[in-house]
Amino acid sequence: MTIKLKVPDIKGDECAKKITKSIQTMESDAKVDVDVNAKTVAVDTAASEETIKQIVQSAGYTIEGY
Repeated sequence: MTIKLKVPDIKGDECAKKITKSIQTMESDAKVDVDVNAKTVAVDTAASEETIKQIVQSAGYTIEGY
């Protein structure tokens, strides 16, 4: 399942790396695509959307509408 989140705090590549690392630490099979310009995170994973949102938030980022 692919989960797409709008993350307005993404500033650049360092943010993208931090989000990717955080998700892959918890969900090693997840495929993460961070679009810095669009400020979106797309995650192809078996994990629930709630789990992915919690991981992104615990990395220090807010999710639009959550």
